Amino acid sequence: MTIQHLRHLGNCLWIGVFLILSACQLMPQHTTAPEPTLPLAPIPVASHEFTFDADDDVVGMIQIISANHDDTLSDIARRFNLGYEEIVNANPDVDPWLPKAGTKVVIPTQFVLPNAPRQGIVVNLAAMRLFYFPSTKPGKPQRVITHPVGIGRIEWKTPEGITRVIEKKEKPSWIPTPSIRKEYASNGNPLPAIIPPGPDNPMGTHVLKLGWPSYAIHGTDKPPSIGLRGSHGCLRMYPEDIIGIYREVPIGTPVRIVNQPRLLGWRGAALYLQTYPVLEDDKRNHGRLLIQALSSARTAAKAKPGKRSHANIQQALISEAIRDPRAIAVPITQPDITIQRYLDRARHVQNTLPFNATWNGDSEHPAADSAALKLSRQETIREKL
Repeated sequence: MTIQHLRHLGNCLWIGVFLILSACQLMPQHTTAPEPTLPLAPIPVASHEFTFDADDDVVGMIQIISANHDDTLSDIARRFNLGYEEIVNANPDVDPWLPKAGTKVVIPTQFVLPNAPRQGIVVNLAAMRLFYFPSTKPGKPQRVITHPVGIGRIEWKTPEGITRVIEKKEKPSWIPTPSIRKEYASNGNPLPAIIPPGPDNPMGTHVLKLGWPSYAIHGTDKPPSIGLRGSHGCLRMYPEDIIGIYREVPIGTPVRIVNQPRLLGWRGAALYLQTYPVLEDDKRNHGRLLIQALSSARTAAKAKPGKRSHANIQQALISEAIRDPRAIAVPITQPDITIQRYLDRARHVQNTLPFNATWNGDSEHPAADSAALKLSRQETIREKL
């Protein structure tokens, strides 16, 4: 075989290899199909400030989240501006301290406004919740700002009635009353005459003093106590919430404290009922009071226009809500509905700080400028998108 024959054979071999490789590239590639991804739930929206029509009594909406592996209901409550009892009552079958990752948690951020004049501050002791109604210009929708509060223990009841804000103070000192000092001393924990401002001050960073001596609305050094009966009669607020109320509420603002465990109110064509557990020391006949409230709700001027006057009350739903007071506002004029069916329709949202929330998620430094916090939430949304 000559050298020319060998060269020709080599060229043929290279051409064959090239054709084989080209054919392989043209053949369909067998790859694993990507797994489908579920759509991301929407970012929750802060539920502490609302506008509403004068003829409506209900604000907000119920939300549903999935618990994270390291969550407690107390963590979730602060994230969504709820008190401890509110979120525990709304989720009776969930372990408050070990809800387990993926557990569905009801966020009861829909509220029937208290049956009281919508001016100044109204506190509903049964709900352990404060409502502030700022002054509204004619023709403008009314606003309400609402936050959970801690209230007085049984032996240190928060009084009911009407008073007003008489003084505001930032970085207050705490001067315990003689009766409080006596209680602490009897428990082996004597108090000094004055507790100076600082992280261990039970009054927190801001205080609104009331016309009732020894009573105030103030912050706290114990945020987990919000939504519980744990104070000596004062109204405690989350550290981040008291700052906003301090800025919003002027001296002289009226303060009305009521105790309404069963609330009725209209929204659109539906009448809602929201029930809270009756406080241990409340001995009133709440069955009779509810009958009276239902009669008033049906005959009030706001109930007469449109479909409201023809709405039928679902007695079975009323019985369920009274038997199992879960702090959930339910439409008792909707046909064929139970509390669970109503919750099944609720909006599912991400378990994250709501957009424009009052809290920045930092337990050590909980207060945040509202503009900066809003910008932070916008950045979070961009990241998730």
